[in-house]
Amino acid sequence: MSPSPVSSTPILRRTLIASGVATAVLAIIASGVGYLVAQGEGLVSGLLGVLLAALFLAITGISILIANRWYGDPIYVQLFFAIVLGGWLLKLGLFVVAMILLAGQPWLHPMVFFLSIVAGVLMSLAIDVIVLTRMRLPNVSDISLPTEVPEDRAPGRANDIGEGPVDEAPRS
Repeated sequence: MSPSPVSSTPILRRTLIASGVATAVLAIIASGVGYLVAQGEGLVSGLLGVLLAALFLAITGISILIANRWYGDPIYVQLFFAIVLGGWLLKLGLFVVAMILLAGQPWLHPMVFFLSIVAGVLMSLAIDVIVLTRMRLPNVSDISLPTEVPEDRAPGRANDIGEGPVDEAPRS
């Protein structure tokens, strides 16, 4: 697979990988703290909260990576925004359905669940900041500059590409 010409692709990949590793660590911590607070209910609540936060936060990055596959296509901008907006709508729909299904469940400890979601969001934001501040990305990217400026050429046949100097009679 050839590397993507879009400069955001390596940043998003690194962010998703780091978020996956940090999610595993945070899931262990949240489920352990949840178990200490509310035994089995706390364990499940902590684990579920971190996993839901990671899933919802990863949908945006994954949708941008998918959309970047069409870079260079004449309708890239339209596809990009359609895919990213579709990801956000999917995330919103999944969040509403998850909250409706989980509301009032007897096996869910609400405070552990809430705090684990908040911890997952804060962890993701911290990873985003760390990755973005450490990446080397030029101020202007994903463009190609012209090799010759037409206005820099003087008028006349002598400046035509492939033409030599024009023989003229010496002026006195």
